[in-house]
Amino acid sequence: MIHRLVPTLSLLAAFAVLLHAQETPADEKPAAEVNDIPADLLDEAHMREELGVNEFTAPSISKLFDTLQFLMPLPLVETERVMPDRMPLDRSDLAIELGFLIANGFLVVQAEQLDKVETLAADLTRYSKALGAGDRVNRHAASLLDSAKKADVAQLKKELAATQRDVEAELVSLKDADLAHLISMGGWIRALEVSTVAVDKQFSEERARKVMREDIADYYTESIAGLEPRISERPNYLAMRDLLAGLRSEMTLQDGQAPTPEMMREIREKAAQLVGLALQRKQ
Repeated sequence: MIHRLVPTLSLLAAFAVLLHAQETPADEKPAAEVNDIPADLLDEAHMREELGVNEFTAPSISKLFDTLQFLMPLPLVETERVMPDRMPLDRSDLAIELGFLIANGFLVVQAEQLDKVETLAADLTRYSKALGAGDRVNRHAASLLDSAKKADVAQLKKELAATQRDVEAELVSLKDADLAHLISMGGWIRALEVSTVAVDKQFSEERARKVMREDIADYYTESIAGLEPRISERPNYLAMRDLLAGLRSEMTLQDGQAPTPEMMREIREKAAQLVGLALQRKQ
């Protein structure tokens, strides 16, 4: 009887060790290591215990736009984009275009073009509703309008950041992490487009270094690779991944190397190509 129990006890002990290893908290690592998100692009809300960092967490569009305050004046007329009246049918297209919309909101607020907030709020509402997050976003749309009337720029930025977080929270319940990352990527591509034009038009090494973030380009390269195949294998996404990999190389400066106007011109051209590919809707 004892001899029969020994193998069983050994198996139980081994199972207990394995279970303990699986239960070791992964979140003991810094947040940036968990998702490989550059630490300065995590929203403060992601660091709160009740939300945490998980597979749905993506770089905050609000944080992406923090850099743009150093690149004024912004070429808003030259880079203006108006979203089509007809929304896309594909949810991945909806998500990346919503990222563009949120980014446009920060641009409008940064330039204090508050007369455009009403149209922006309506667009945010219809896109969020199509993604299943309309109820969460409606209150932000109302607050955007109220803050625009009061010319409360700080509150407008808070509401835009909260819009991304609330859509992300809704996607958690729908178990669709890919869309959360596409919203963030759309916002970054739009920010990159505007910032590269701004630096190309008024070049300085200091301004160029604000744009040359190889860590962000690397993050979104890997994000595309991690999307489900029905998205990542679309021709425009394969081309975007190649472009981002090239951007990562062009943005990486060797020790003692300084950015040049020629480098920025190349990055600006690639950013424009990224925009075109990102806004290609599924046929």
